[in-house]
This record gives sequence, structure tokens and C-alpha cells, in this order.
Amino acid sequence: MDKKRLTKILAKADRHTVAALSAEIQKTCDPVILKEPDKTLAMIKMREPVREGLFYLGEVIVCEAAVEIDGVKGFAVLMGDDTEKVLDMAVIDAAVNKGIFSRMDMLFALEKEQHDQTMRENALYLKTMVNFVSMDEEAPSDVSAFKKA
Repeated sequence: MDKKRLTKILAKADRHTVAALSAEIQKTCDPVILKEPDKTLAMIKMREPVREGLFYLGEVIVCEAAVEIDGVKGFAVLMGDDTEKVLDMAVIDAAVNKGIFSRMDMLFALEKEQHDQTMRENALYLKTMVNFVSMDEEAPSDVSAFKKA
């Protein structure tokens, strides 16, 4: 599983679920904390939709942590200030990097649950969506009707 996908699943997951996954790893391994969970600021980069140019929207508070399991490093960054969750995410990342993470089935189940929740929310939003029709399509084809007599 690639890092982006793993991070997305863990970031959206409940803190208690992430803590339970991390606790399973810590039963057999002893992670060493390389960087204590700490708050910092990160710039949010956005793409402007018309010209597709990049710009910085502003800063956001993030937490970051780094751990090591038997010489293999794990790192996590999470928007917000949940220092416990980011440390657990780093432990899971180290376990995945080392190849000792045995609960991939749980990650896939979390991903499916998150996807289903997003689809349910999108369905609710689609009910309220307004369908605008272009003015050009409504304009009469005969413009002579608008001329003064």
C-alpha cells in the first residue's frame, strides 16, 4: 500500500481505531520515538482552477511524529493537534515499512467504510444541487423579436 493511501485511511479513521491498531503492533515490537509528537505550521498549497496556477492559501496547524522499529523508520503528519493519534499513525507506518503489519484487512475495511460514507454524503448533497441552464440555450433563435418597430 502506498503512503498517500495509508495516510488518507488513517487520518480519516477514528482515533480509537488507530490506537487499537498501534497497540497490536506494540505487543510484539518496541517502537523508539525519534521525534516526539509536536505541533507545527504547514502551508496549504492550492491550484487556481482557471489558470491552473499554484498559490498558497495560508497556514494550518499540523502534528508530526517519527518512530523507529528495529531500524525501520515511520513518519506521520496529521492536520490538527491530536498528538496521540499522530504517534500511533507513525507506529503503524513503521510497521508497514518493516513488513510486519498484519492487519491490512482492517485497513481495507476502514477504506471501504470511509468510501461508503462519502458516497452517502454525496447522495445527500446531490438532492439539493441546483441545475443551472445557460442563458444562451434559453435565448430565442430569432433576434428580430427584440428589434423596435
